[in-house]
Amino acid sequence: MAGVKNTHGGMTRAAVAPTTRVRVLLPLPLGDAYDYRVPAGLAVDPGSFVVVPLGGREVAGVVWDGAADASLAETRLRDIRAVLDAPPMTGTLRRFVDWVAAYTLSPPGAVLRMAMSTPSALESRAPQAGWRRAAAPPPGARVTPPRARVLDLLADGTARAGGEIVRDAGVAPAVLRGMADAGLVEPALLPRRSRFAPPDTDRAGPALGAEQDIAAAALRIAAGQRAFGVTLLTGVTGSGKTEVYFEAIAACLAQGRQALVLLPEIALSTQWLDRFTARFGAAPALWHSELTSRTRRETWRAVAEGEAPVLVGARSALFLPFPDLGLIVVDEEHETAFKQEEGVVYHARDMAVVRARLCEAACVLVSATPSLESTVNAQTGRYAALHLPARHGGAELPAVEAVDLRRSPPERGRFLSPPLVEAVTQTLARGEQAMLFLNRRGYAPMTLCRACGHRLRCPNCTAWLVEHRAARRLQCHHCGHVEGIPEACPECGAAHSTVPIGPGVERVLEEATALWPEARRLVMASDTIPGPAAAAAAAKSIQDRAVDLVIGTQIVAKGWHFPHLTLVGVVDADLGLAGGDLRAAERTFQLLHQVAGRAGREERPGRVLLQSFAPEHPVMQALVAGDLDSFMAAEAESRRPGHWPPFGRLAALIVSAEDERAAERVARDLGLAAPGGDGVAVLGPAPAPLAILRGRHRRRLLLKTRRDIAVQPLLEAWLAKVSVPGNVRVQVDVDPVGFL
Repeated sequence: MAGVKNTHGGMTRAAVAPTTRVRVLLPLPLGDAYDYRVPAGLAVDPGSFVVVPLGGREVAGVVWDGAADASLAETRLRDIRAVLDAPPMTGTLRRFVDWVAAYTLSPPGAVLRMAMSTPSALESRAPQAGWRRAAAPPPGARVTPPRARVLDLLADGTARAGGEIVRDAGVAPAVLRGMADAGLVEPALLPRRSRFAPPDTDRAGPALGAEQDIAAAALRIAAGQRAFGVTLLTGVTGSGKTEVYFEAIAACLAQGRQALVLLPEIALSTQWLDRFTARFGAAPALWHSELTSRTRRETWRAVAEGEAPVLVGARSALFLPFPDLGLIVVDEEHETAFKQEEGVVYHARDMAVVRARLCEAACVLVSATPSLESTVNAQTGRYAALHLPARHGGAELPAVEAVDLRRSPPERGRFLSPPLVEAVTQTLARGEQAMLFLNRRGYAPMTLCRACGHRLRCPNCTAWLVEHRAARRLQCHHCGHVEGIPEACPECGAAHSTVPIGPGVERVLEEATALWPEARRLVMASDTIPGPAAAAAAAKSIQDRAVDLVIGTQIVAKGWHFPHLTLVGVVDADLGLAGGDLRAAERTFQLLHQVAGRAGREERPGRVLLQSFAPEHPVMQALVAGDLDSFMAAEAESRRPGHWPPFGRLAALIVSAEDERAAERVARDLGLAAPGGDGVAVLGPAPAPLAILRGRHRRRLLLKTRRDIAVQPLLEAWLAKVSVPGNVRVQVDVDPVGFL
């Protein structure tokens, strides 16, 4: 038996004496730590990374807090095999792992796995060999001009890597090999160098305006206090929020602490990195899924050893082993991309606040369109609030107009209305750039047979297949299923009878090509911009004015600064308003406000056209008026009476199984065992909007409580009443942001 599960509490920080027992948490979906024996001569502390036996294999884990069970017989324990040569996991990160597990009702080991996402980083760093000038070169050795350049380069006695010598001396590799054979250079271990250059906090940044100066001063104080606090930094698009929170980063670094910046889309890091490097003279560390395994290993290790002063990354960066984290910035804090929907279900914005509290660090939430949750927290005094009311440098906000598609419909078979076509034409004629926005990938969201009406759907999900005409395929955007475009209807057999319904960005591109054949066009969507490198290339082409017309999905909506882009046309402004999502109006406003903010960011005025069948809708009216405050106030008042977030709490249970009857049975049993009482209500069970996803049948239940009622005890008691067979999965989503 691999260790014995321990359920005892208690906390300890003292070093563990030899020949004792400790708790070891493993990065596996296990409910608790296991007890292991520390063999004589091996010293471990809470946080030490260790190798332990588990079944017939060995796994790495962390010595965890709490007392082991002294009543267990020695014969039931197994020995720790080794202590890994890695900086121990800090007490604050261990407490964070426990906190996230308790809040999300996830196994602590599953949360630990996110903090140990790079196992190779736990291995010792192998010393690297290079070359240095020989201490006693043989007399009479021939020194040619290329060899002389190498010797001059190595004159200071410092060892250098072979590739570096060849490059800097301008010689061929054969020259270096010949010098080694001649005894002019000798092997030597390379000095250890930090991968990340320290940012220069004294380097002069861009001149700040009066409002920016006030906000920056407040953030400098917050970041320099070594105390927990949350600040909500808001401001219109283009108001210089990034430059303001750079001053908080500088204040944090001046204290000798580390800073973390979370971005919702790693593609946004392209221009952000340029700004950071211009301000601090050095690039930060990066953390995202596109990194190579070697870079991940080196970055993880640099963070753990305090050699990465600033790191910018996706939500998973929140679980990196910072030894002294002094500041967390959550940029675009309203973005739903900060919510992880698989595995451990958590919201990185909310967990960032928790980690900052545990680290006694400052936390800055940044957005032009803050979430209602953060807005209410600022209004009630839980968060400090700073606001930048004007664009930096005197630029004006764009004029926003709604195009009523009932009065100005597009031509038959087209999707761009005459007013929008005219506006794009005029913009291009002035030599300016335009953007067409549609938050829908592919060519068409649905394909049907015009003979029998059959709609092509995914075999694994209750979702329509999206046509991607450029790739000649149909694809499910939920499970990734791909199939070719059929020659005949699979239902009635009619040949060449399938037709696309509705537009995606590819179809808008097709229309734009017909309307403006001379314009240089660029499509920005996750299909065409797969990672940071592609995003950087796209941004450069737009900045260099190699592009006239940008066509994009939500990837173009936030963070970008294109000085010559003056027109934004939203092809379908009503798209996000359909369905029963309680945050539909809020999200639609945020997305459209953000994409509108790409227009007119410098001296040329901007213009935004919203194509809508419902220009009288409150979202459209608020966008045209530029009145975020009134819209958010109305949104709050609509949720307050029913205790909907942020005035109440929600937790979802998603029951899924390959067998529909098994899912239905467990969902029914959960419904019968649902908690009740004053301020507590359960909605469902009901089929999920995506009733089948990746071949699994899904049912949802929603727990709704007053804000003063904690949902975790209710959920634990509720789940304990129902037996769930192994072929059924029940996922818990505390504070859900999506309801599919």
